[in-house]
Amino acid sequence: MASDRIFGLVTLITAVAYIAAATQIQTNFFSGQYLPKLFPIMIGTVAAISALVMIFKPDPEPEWPASRAWKNMAIAVAVLALYSIFLKPLGFIFPTAFAAGIVSYQISPRKLPALFSGVGLSLGLFVLFKFLLGLGNIVAYRIPTPAKLWEAISVLIPFVGH
Repeated sequence: MASDRIFGLVTLITAVAYIAAATQIQTNFFSGQYLPKLFPIMIGTVAAISALVMIFKPDPEPEWPASRAWKNMAIAVAVLALYSIFLKPLGFIFPTAFAAGIVSYQISPRKLPALFSGVGLSLGLFVLFKFLLGLGNIVAYRIPTPAKLWEAISVLIPFVGH
């Protein structure tokens, strides 16, 4: 209940600031005076109305997951972040198989089915994207050079090389 009201208040403040920023959009003679401002103001208005509903009619207090679920969610976020980092230097198949296998293991902690799920999903998605959908810029695999790996890993270390 309190968490909904706090989130609603933060959303309301953000929506009002968004509307205020939208009214400051500079327009020219050809685009009209109100048209470029209309869409952002409409978005801010919908957000403000939604925030007011959350403030005045909150849901009952939620049951938060156990600490094990939070740990699993943190692992999944870390794996997907690493997936996005290693996708370019290693290609599509290996990082996708690794990420899908780990997430599959978290859903059902059995090693062999998780391994097969990761590999199957990786190969299946590659065939779907590359051949069925015709996305020709997907690279199956790359043998990375140390420089490319360092470039990918340096994303994890703030201000390296800057």
